[in-house]
Amino acid sequence: MSVNHPPELLNTNATPINSSLNSASWELDKIVQELRNARNDWRAQRGRSREPGLRELPSRDALQQIIRELCGALFPMRLGPQELREETEDYYVGHTLDAALNELLRQVQLELIYFARQQNADDDETVLKVQANQIIRLFAAALPELRRTLDVDIQAAFQGDPAARSVDEVLLCYPGVLAIIHHRLAHTLYQLGVPLLARIVAELAHSLTGIDIHPGAEIGSGFFIDHGTGVVIGETAVIGERVRIYQAVTLGAKTFPTDDKGHLQKGLPRHPIVEDEVVIYAGATVLGRITIGKGSVIGGNVWLTRSVPPGSSITQASSRHQAPQEADV
Repeated sequence: MSVNHPPELLNTNATPINSSLNSASWELDKIVQELRNARNDWRAQRGRSREPGLRELPSRDALQQIIRELCGALFPMRLGPQELREETEDYYVGHTLDAALNELLRQVQLELIYFARQQNADDDETVLKVQANQIIRLFAAALPELRRTLDVDIQAAFQGDPAARSVDEVLLCYPGVLAIIHHRLAHTLYQLGVPLLARIVAELAHSLTGIDIHPGAEIGSGFFIDHGTGVVIGETAVIGERVRIYQAVTLGAKTFPTDDKGHLQKGLPRHPIVEDEVVIYAGATVLGRITIGKGSVIGGNVWLTRSVPPGSSITQASSRHQAPQEADV
């Protein structure tokens, strides 16, 4: 099979494309100055006229590598290195966890110190580093139970999809499983008091899968997202055991309360509660602090803003014919 290349790439005697260009062509001195002015204006508006000197925020790239290593430690023979053998599994897990947790410790320290500075707290950095150590100890101790919960999630995906040939295929291929692994790691960090790191981990999964789960969402075991693209699960959503949802489902907020100054009130419960064994089909939108009762089925493309009792079956037709006052509950 031949490939047609532009003539200038085939002609080895051609003048390099950028030979006549230099930094003066871009007026870089002017642009650098204007960018500095923009940064200084931004910092002045926020009372941050002086940065501490070193990068003070956690690193998305570092978190990406940490999560990759944690996935390998959780599932070494499936997500670990290709050359790994079962007899060296424990060594690999120990070595990988040591590297991942030490780097995660540095990222936790950065978040704690950053927020202390933002809040003008007088916490000594030594105290914050001790706090970071405790967070990592608790996070590490949670990993065995987290692995067991993920095993239930993976089994639920295998049992819930007739196209799945094995649990290994589910773990290696399904975006919903990748998203829930990230979520369970992120939710643990969120509970331990490092919400920025948790949000970065969640957004890594969002970028990879198109599934947007806020790390604050509480999700029971046996959770399965089939297909997954376009799923949105809000911060205060509560999801029970053995729940299954499909692509483009939204568990969102209906309203955003504000204070007397018009500022959004953050942290209030505003997303749905989904009880055990509920199925929500593709394109359904469930909004507000409502409850979907145990064992209910929510049909595709339903718009739901009212609670439904256990065992309900909600379709587009039944949703359209509900009373107007019920629709706004």
